[in-house]
Amino acid sequence: MAIKTFNVMQGTDEWLDLRRGVLTASEMKLIVTPTLKVADNDKTRQHLYELAAQRISGYTEPSYISDDMLRGQEDEIYAREAYAEHFAPVTTVGFITNDKWGFTLGYSPDFLVGDDGQGESKSRRQKYQIETIINDEMPAEFAVQIQTGLLVTERAWCDFISYSGGLPMFVKRIYPDDKTQQAIIEAARGFYEKLDSKLAEFAARMAAMPTIINTKRVIREEIFV
Repeated sequence: MAIKTFNVMQGTDEWLDLRRGVLTASEMKLIVTPTLKVADNDKTRQHLYELAAQRISGYTEPSYISDDMLRGQEDEIYAREAYAEHFAPVTTVGFITNDKWGFTLGYSPDFLVGDDGQGESKSRRQKYQIETIINDEMPAEFAVQIQTGLLVTERAWCDFISYSGGLPMFVKRIYPDDKTQQAIIEAARGFYEKLDSKLAEFAARMAAMPTIINTKRVIREEIFV
């Protein structure tokens, strides 16, 4: 079966292990532009080498967590609870993958709804929340991520939630868009081909090195008192 669901807690070591070296919905904006062209810039190349490094080392380096990201983690819980209260019961899973195209795409949904739906919530600053409510549409910047999520799960719809504490919650149902999803598939296929090429280049370089000096990874954790 192409679709696999993993019941792990998001953010844990197990979750990081599942995502390692895999293109995920949240990262797809790095390889597909808003106009659905294949991205080719510094961020794209950096992500290519990041996934290559993850596959080679078997390790995922920690990333910086900003104040907005911390707020978003809390707001995601509030948004999910509000959605469950006013719309429908929800369930949570850690990670979902789909490899039906000959390569793997991954997605960490904020929640699932029944057998057909899913939800994706975004914590927004209040100025953006007001703009979104007035425009009555999901901001275009989230389209690629939402469509990748639907592509992975093969579900019928995704309820996009824009959340800003103190302001009304915005919910918009998004359906699969074939044009966007085809662009995602083609961009992902090209990206994985480049990734395989870089991995082969690395292996060739290692084989040609007269001396290989292995090093030890030291993981330092900040201790706050």
